[in-house]
Amino acid sequence: MNIEENVSLEQELEHFRAEKEKIRNLVGQIGGKGSAKQDKIINFVFFNVIILLFIFDILRHLFSISVPLPPLFAIEIGILVVSLKIIWMIYKQTKVEHFQFWILNSIEFRLNSVSKQLNDIEEKLNMTD
Repeated sequence: MNIEENVSLEQELEHFRAEKEKIRNLVGQIGGKGSAKQDKIINFVFFNVIILLFIFDILRHLFSISVPLPPLFAIEIGILVVSLKIIWMIYKQTKVEHFQFWILNSIEFRLNSVSKQLNDIEEKLNMTD
């Protein structure tokens, strides 16, 4: 390899690293590594609310302990919490699907660009023949 090829390869490598960093930042914005801690906290809260409601009902029915919640209220709150969790999961999945669509659209755009460049090169080669 000569010096020109090395410089060209280094430029391509630097361009690749810049694009990789840009994609990493985008993934972080839509819910990549940055939101894992938030997801754990939300899951912990949902889980604890359901467990507490279950414990209150167990205490009420098995041990006849007076709990400040009406009997059906705990079930209704439990259903509400589970419903909110499902809605939250759907929202997170929608963000992921939007990102996947964006990535596929970007790949298609780049492929079309490369195809056009290839066709231009073929036309230029055919003109010189």
